[in-house]
Amino acid sequence: MGFFGTFAYENGSWKTLSEGELPPLAEPSLWIDVHDSDITSVVYAPAGPGSGVAYLGLTPRTYFENPNASDPTDVLREAAGLAAWWGELNPGGDVPSMQAELLQYLAEDEDPHGFEWDESEDVDEIDDGEVFVEVKTRRFLTALGLPLPAELS
Repeated sequence: MGFFGTFAYENGSWKTLSEGELPPLAEPSLWIDVHDSDITSVVYAPAGPGSGVAYLGLTPRTYFENPNASDPTDVLREAAGLAAWWGELNPGGDVPSMQAELLQYLAEDEDPHGFEWDESEDVDEIDDGEVFVEVKTRRFLTALGLPLPAELS
């Protein structure tokens, strides 16, 4: 069983929520929901040029092998939205550079049947951030310059 956790960032601090809970939050806010060490849903407001929803690790469409599990992803759009969100917290910050940095963390829809295990690959050389989404989530939050929720520290 993997890691599960739901957290909301508003007014400069994190609070732990019940699994899947998304209460109204004061903007700018960020909500993250880590599901079974495989998916982190990120909901951010204001959305700016993004939709307000991004994923780390896998998308629900990929994870559940169901195209109706979430809307199709557009990582370029969400990186722009998250960078604009970051720009609100960091006036005068380099939003285009942040957008490029955030792009490396975002998940896009994949063909779940297109994955093939490469038996010659050394599992000890696989980055933990590619295996455990909570590791990628910590790195993502650090890139945003945010403190970490205690449960992710």
